[in-house]
Amino acid sequence: QVQLVESGGGLVEAGGSLTLSCVFSGGPFTNYAMAWFRQAPDKDREFVARTSRTGMVRSYADSVKGRFTISRDNAKGTVFLQVNSLNPEDTAVYYCAADLVMPTATLTPRDPNEYEYWGQGTQVTVSS
Repeated sequence: QVQLVESGGGLVEAGGSLTLSCVFSGGPFTNYAMAWFRQAPDKDREFVARTSRTGMVRSYADSVKGRFTISRDNAKGTVFLQVNSLNPEDTAVYYCAADLVMPTATLTPRDPNEYEYWGQGTQVTVSS
């Protein structure tokens, strides 16, 4: 079965950076668009970034544009999220998610209900 495993979270001071990783296994990685979401305590799960099957098309939430970068390595079945210029509002559990799509798909959903597979999450805590 498909499994996603995130890593790379931790405690960082404001202005710092981290690289989050998500390893995909158990299925055809290149059939899936991949995304990152985050969820803070008592908050809804929030879209962060998405990458197409090839990695050529990427989209971001307005709150992270210019600070976060999503990328993927299809040979390794891994998606990354580089998070820079962190602030305390970025504190959350960060989740990797997979969306099965056709090669010609153009929709880029930001609703977590549209994603088929999820990892367990990795905690990012930003101190003030």
